[in-house]
Amino acid sequence: MRRTGILFLSLTLPLLTGKIVTAADTKDSIKPAVFIQKNTKDFKKVSDDPVIIDALAAMRGTLADFSLNAILGSNLTGKPVKILFKNLAEINPNYSNYDALGMKKGTQLYIYLNPKHRTAPPEALASILSHEALHQDSYNSINEETYAWTMEASVWNEMKKKNPDLEKYNYHPLVQRENAIQEMYVNAEYTNKLIRKSVSLNPGYSDLPPRSPGFENVD
Repeated sequence: MRRTGILFLSLTLPLLTGKIVTAADTKDSIKPAVFIQKNTKDFKKVSDDPVIIDALAAMRGTLADFSLNAILGSNLTGKPVKILFKNLAEINPNYSNYDALGMKKGTQLYIYLNPKHRTAPPEALASILSHEALHQDSYNSINEETYAWTMEASVWNEMKKKNPDLEKYNYHPLVQRENAIQEMYVNAEYTNKLIRKSVSLNPGYSDLPPRSPGFENVD
């Protein structure tokens, strides 16, 4: 059944839970990289927030290019996706600790990021955006979530290879998330085997069908 205002939640997978490590002294000494902003006119259609614009710039020329193009309008709605930091508890108190969510209102797609991730490295934000940008219609499925999580893992894996200094941010909750997803991806020999298992076991996805239209052809 088609639903309006559907949410696509970036949930914490069962294997990703754990204590958040804090290191105030490390936080004070490390500053996220700022990507050179060129040709950002299209980005302004997505967000005016410089943090989000920097994350979009980080997506350029990487495995996240497909997702970036989707965010800029090459999606099923034909419109740029609106991205902003938002207190997710305002949507539903149960979402207060979620990392991000996508929402479709009418013909407009939105991606909401948890404000606690505002200080994350641009590459980490780029990775989670690469996931959320794949949700483009009012349907979802285990296959779609598996693909989105795998995209996120592969983008973060590439980002870390390009910038080894990202290891210094392991105190940040979003980086911890990305490292955990990447670990599953690498341990499964760069396949989605372990990610699919985790998605399938996640209670937040328990009502999803195996497949969904829009994302893939269904017999």
